[in-house]
Amino acid sequence: MTAIKSPKKLIEVALPLDDINAAAAREKSIRHGHPSTLHLWWARRPLAAARAVLFAQMVNDPGYQRELGHGVNKIEAEKKREELFQILRDLVLWENTNNETVLQRARACILESWKETCHLNRNHPEAATLFNPEKLPAFHDPFAGGGAIPLEAQRLGLESHASDLNPVAVMINKAMIEIPPKFAGSEPVGPVPAKDKQTRTKEIWKGAMGLAEDVRRYGLWMRERAFEKIGQLYPKVRITEEMVKGAPGKNEARPDLAHLVDEELTVIAWLWARTVKSPNPAFSHVDVPLVSSFVLSSKKGKEAFVQPVVEGDTYRFEVKTGTPPEGTKAGTTAGKRGGFICLFSGVPVDYKHIRNEGSENRMGQKLMAIVAEGKGGRIYLSPTEEMEAIACSAHPMWKPEAPLHGKCRVNVSNYGLDVYGDLFTPRQLVALTTFSDLVQETREKAIADAKAAGWKDDGTGLDAGGSGATAYGDTLAVYLAFGINRGSDAWSSIVSWRSQVDATRNTFARQAIPMVWDYAEANPFSNSCGNWIGNSSDWVWKSLLYLPSQGEGFTYQADAASQNISKNRIVSTDPPYYDNIGYADLSDFFYVWMRRSLKPFFPSLFATLSVPKAEELVATPYRHGSKEKAEKFFMEPKIPLIFIPTKAL
Repeated sequence: MTAIKSPKKLIEVALPLDDINAAAAREKSIRHGHPSTLHLWWARRPLAAARAVLFAQMVNDPGYQRELGHGVNKIEAEKKREELFQILRDLVLWENTNNETVLQRARACILESWKETCHLNRNHPEAATLFNPEKLPAFHDPFAGGGAIPLEAQRLGLESHASDLNPVAVMINKAMIEIPPKFAGSEPVGPVPAKDKQTRTKEIWKGAMGLAEDVRRYGLWMRERAFEKIGQLYPKVRITEEMVKGAPGKNEARPDLAHLVDEELTVIAWLWARTVKSPNPAFSHVDVPLVSSFVLSSKKGKEAFVQPVVEGDTYRFEVKTGTPPEGTKAGTTAGKRGGFICLFSGVPVDYKHIRNEGSENRMGQKLMAIVAEGKGGRIYLSPTEEMEAIACSAHPMWKPEAPLHGKCRVNVSNYGLDVYGDLFTPRQLVALTTFSDLVQETREKAIADAKAAGWKDDGTGLDAGGSGATAYGDTLAVYLAFGINRGSDAWSSIVSWRSQVDATRNTFARQAIPMVWDYAEANPFSNSCGNWIGNSSDWVWKSLLYLPSQGEGFTYQADAASQNISKNRIVSTDPPYYDNIGYADLSDFFYVWMRRSLKPFFPSLFATLSVPKAEELVATPYRHGSKEKAEKFFMEPKIPLIFIPTKAL
């Protein structure tokens, strides 16, 4: 086979690493609008780093001409290299993510280098197939994951192809590189919210702005429909004189609430404590609380805490303000490995007892506090029997029965939480299934609205390559399903309350599903942390504004070891990290909800009950029988040599 002549690439010589690292580090603080907030994925690559590496892989180092004897001296080469460095410095800045002037400079350099490569290989036997100087080669990432590399390849002007074995990753890439260009420049068709009629009707809908606006509009519409269906499960709390003055046997006086008497406050979250029967025979009939901390707010001047009040063999929780007494921070814990302490007798409630209670389905929960939206900040209130009864009145008609696997099981399954549905309270399951059911209703409305707005329609869906009204309805379903997945991350019983910032911590604060003893149940219909608009649909549509809406993107579900998508394409990828992250195991958390919402429109992608795991390139001992077998599976060569290496292009 005739060898391909390959100019040395910039990445092989030098890079402005300090500038790239600074831009990548800064990205971590970017919240609304960053494509990573479209949908959670683990170990995402910084966009700045992906963009810089791809550019440096594609651009020839200026010194290669000197090496070939073309008369370029060292000083000229260094000057040209510095010019490329400056393009890179501009390219990696977050502010320039969609700066067409900066991007065009980068694309021009890539094209110039490609033409040089084509010229060097003009006599190659396969020159007509491999080296077309008028068109850049296509790009492929066979381990696309969160999509940073395919996204930046598309942004740099390459036809981008992304593939992954994981259906959740496939759908993320589809939403990032495939869908936005398909509907670029489209005007929104959704119902304009009443408050917007005077302010947003004259927008110029460039790029993905129209699509983003429709995600916003239909997200608001879904919230209204959901509240009509299940709003009674999320009541407001009325501040009464009795709360202010106190009532014997119920609560102490709360003069700090006097200015709110007779007002109805929206609840932000209900804070619950898990319970088990006391191991002390004298109190074995009592459900004792397992609380990691009784502190509700540790903000200076706004301190609040829960005080358990024991009366015989019963107890209740009271919320108090001011400096908490000693020991409040520890709740009922008995140290890191000691389990908890019985509230009544002080005997240890060790983990063996708790695990046994959980596995026998005897673990319960008790309402510990209510967090409400007040004037100027959070209002912490004592629980009421009415609030607890309303939560217990929720009866979900469906819950995900997919079992937990791998590292997902390490903690929670010790306590009887064995399937994904066990990670949610009944009220959370009702909320998630309600929003999930509304995806279909919203899709049908979007199709009808698009037709009314003059869209043509051939009845072909997005999965079949359609671009009319039906495909647009499917598109809205995809992004709203992403909102539901964001909701599932915020509405599980693994969500905790952060007393330092008066807000919830989502399920995946780290790459695992840890047990949370006192958890926060967020209100989807509030205006604060964890709500449907601010936590879900807003993050989705704002992410769309920063996605490229030009160029072509293609997404596939494919095993990297057996695919042929890479053939004759540039390949750049970030492969899995041995056993560090169990992507398939973790992503089942989202797959079960995504499948429920989108399976009718993407039947092949969601054909399996859970994410494929056997073929996943991760060294997971439980799948292969031992650590040694898992290592062998990971290390054995699997990817066929069917593509031309990046350096050769």
